Formats: sequence, structure tokens, C-alpha cells
Amino acid sequence: MESIADELPEPSGYRLLVLPFTPKEKTKGGIIIAQESLDKLRIATNCGYVIKLGPLAYADKEKFATGPWCKKGDWVIFARYAGSRLPIEGGEVRILNDDEVLGTIKDPESVLHHI
Repeated sequence: MESIADELPEPSGYRLLVLPFTPKEKTKGGIIIAQESLDKLRIATNCGYVIKLGPLAYADKEKFATGPWCKKGDWVIFARYAGSRLPIEGGEVRILNDDEVLGTIKDPESVLHHI
């Protein structure tokens, strides 16, 4: 994963590079989900894995008085249309502003399953 991350863009300033969650292609019951449905789920996802933080992310002590809202390696929730989408092979990554993170979660699979 690190070698792939090295090839991705570096977020500048107060931005984060996030890899949106990709749902499984097969349900627990063995049903294969159509590619078109998977593509729609990927676009509409509002959960992602923090790959990189920009050098100024969470540096504003007045805005983030309690400290950073997330760190590299966290799963985060963000608004559906937040950030800029960047297409990469096999999907996309998003570049979010540090204040667009709405929260962190432990396991996106379990959270998205209940929504």
C-alpha cells in the first residue's frame, strides 16, 4: 500500500487525500452485485480512508482547539459531494479540506451495512 500511496498526489496546505470506501462485489449470501450498482455506490460513498495529510492540515489551533479530527490511517465520514474527485486506475481518490471531515469510524463495512 505504501508504494501505491507514494505515487498519489501530495495534498497541499490544509487538505487530506482520502481513498473512498469500495463496497464488496459479493454479498454475504453470495449474490454478485452488478458493476453498474458498484459504480453508483462508489460515487455516492461518504466514507474513506485517510492516505495523506497536507503540511498545514489541522494546524489552525483556534479552529481545531481540541486537536486534529483524524490522522493518517483513519476511516472518516464526509459529506457526499465534499472535496475534489481525482480519477485513478480502479476508482478515484478525493482531496478534502481538513474541516470537511464529519467524524471517524472503525469499520466502514459495518456502518454502511446499517444505513
